[in-house]
Amino acid sequence: QLQLVESGGGLVQPGGSLRLSCAASGFTLDYSAIGWFRQAPGKDREAVSCISRGGSFTNYADSVKGRFTISRDNAKNTVYLQMNSLQPEDTANYTCAVSRNYRICIMTDMHYWGKGTLVTVSS
Repeated sequence: QLQLVESGGGLVQPGGSLRLSCAASGFTLDYSAIGWFRQAPGKDREAVSCISRGGSFTNYADSVKGRFTISRDNAKNTVYLQMNSLQPEDTANYTCAVSRNYRICIMTDMHYWGKGTLVTVSS
């Protein structure tokens, strides 16, 4: 069965760090770009970051640039999102998804969405 499972979320204080993982089973991520998205309560889903199939190209939303780092380990069939200097506005459900493209992540072209992992940044 095809499955994407996110993990690593939780409650952290402002300035703290979390490392999210996106693990795939039942299929390989080798041939696709992978994206991280987030949706805060009452807000639309937004793109956070994207990594090409080989990791040569990465993209970040302006709001997280310099604080978040996306990486992948194709041998482990897993993509990561290192989140540093977290702020309350980063609070959201974080979801990974597989792109139909090998290099970029267009929200309308993503499939195999995971269920997400909750990140709460609060004092």
